[in-house]
Amino acid sequence: MKPAPGPMPEGRDWARPIRFEGIPGASSSTEGVTMDHGQVGQEGGIALDAVRNISHIATLPEVTVKIIELVEDPGSSARDLHAMISTDPALTARMLKVVNSAFYGLPRQIASINRAVSLLGLNAVKNIAVAASLAKLFRGGDIGPDFNAHELWLHSCVTASTARIIAQGNRRNAVDEAFLAGLVHDVGILVELQHDRARFAEAIALAAAGRDLRECEREVLGEDHEAFGSALCEHWKFPSSLVWVAGHHHDPASVPQANCDLPMIVHVADRIAAEIAGGFSLDLQDGGISPEALDHLGIDQVTLDGIRAEASIAARDGGELLAAA
Repeated sequence: MKPAPGPMPEGRDWARPIRFEGIPGASSSTEGVTMDHGQVGQEGGIALDAVRNISHIATLPEVTVKIIELVEDPGSSARDLHAMISTDPALTARMLKVVNSAFYGLPRQIASINRAVSLLGLNAVKNIAVAASLAKLFRGGDIGPDFNAHELWLHSCVTASTARIIAQGNRRNAVDEAFLAGLVHDVGILVELQHDRARFAEAIALAAAGRDLRECEREVLGEDHEAFGSALCEHWKFPSSLVWVAGHHHDPASVPQANCDLPMIVHVADRIAAEIAGGFSLDLQDGGISPEALDHLGIDQVTLDGIRAEASIAARDGGELLAAA
């Protein structure tokens, strides 16, 4: 059960940092979790059952989960993070490949995680670890002409880059969190793909004919990718802010005021990323950017045009992240 939202924030302007207050840290289980898409944690809940029954995607590498927990711990240090990552040589190699990609544009090659931590910071390195782990889940899984997992990962990378641009432009403190939220926002689609490939293909075909994908998902699979995604993020013990994003990036206005900043950012980033050719956008046929989200974030038309221009440039870097991870 979600706790009551925190105090209503004052009106904001574009230059003022905001807080991602969120609900308390995600529990170690999805048992009893309630999202607005239905009783995700109820006995027999479709989303929860799907997450429990797909071993391939329902388990992030243990070291990645520990990295997330470590970085969320205010008492952790760069030395702790380096020691944790070093226990997995394969992950270390993938992370260094990402660090040295054009996405980060560092002036020289980085040969150690320790150096990466000192240059980029704990949160950025955590994001790289998650990206390196998630990328493996997006390989394969093509379903005819209307769905390609590679394109979904590209869209996720561009959404992440755009969310970071929005957070930077708004001088928000949670730039790294915005990036990570963009990466994971559509992870529920992977749950659907692994849970019931045939029915997912049916939902995709219906949406490709011009219908809203979430409506098709609910009709064919019983829930939409937001519900599946929020259940998976809870199962992964992700921070609650990411659970809100996975579960409400299409309808961020439904999120309690104290928790809606990050879903609003990702909603806008998601729509902008969909305008850029090459990525998955089948779930974005239900309308454009929410005016309420733009108003909440203080983004006017001039600012929006600037974000779009930066996002188009960043999309090339998203491709670099895609290739590296």
